[in-house]
Amino acid sequence: MTTVNKKIIFTGPVGAGKTTAIASISDIDIVTTDEYASDMTKSRKPQTTVAMDYGLIHLGENERVHLYGTPGQERFDFMWDILTKGGIGLILLLDNTRKDPFQDMKFYTNAFRDFIQQQQLVVGITRMDMQRSPSLQDYRHWLNSLSLKAPILEVDARSRADVTALVQALLYSLDPGLEA
Repeated sequence: MTTVNKKIIFTGPVGAGKTTAIASISDIDIVTTDEYASDMTKSRKPQTTVAMDYGLIHLGENERVHLYGTPGQERFDFMWDILTKGGIGLILLLDNTRKDPFQDMKFYTNAFRDFIQQQQLVVGITRMDMQRSPSLQDYRHWLNSLSLKAPILEVDARSRADVTALVQALLYSLDPGLEA
């Protein structure tokens, strides 16, 4: 029997939880390309992804979902096109404690607009436990203003259950007939 491979991309600003999310659901030890931050990023975290993160989920015996995390910094955006090739959808993680999460949403949905139009988008909001505003309703309104429709979920990137819900939302939005 042939193995079916699918590819999901995680993106978002530095520190939004991409590496953590992939690590929380991957069935293998993830591959990271973290380096010590040498710019303004070090005020948010000591290391940052410079090429990609990679994890893998086994769905049964013959189906695998490959998980790729993009670097969050714009200067590594050349990797974004490389990583989205062959992808079935995009999970955008946004950090609710950042100065302007709407600007982050606008930036990343614009940067990945062609991919989003051909595939599917799901938005996960991290760190809502630390800051409740903006609300999920605000994010829905912002997505509407960008003429985009996508599931939006509050997530803890460390929680396997939360990140699994994001992946399931993406898969269900691609094929609503899937069984739970």
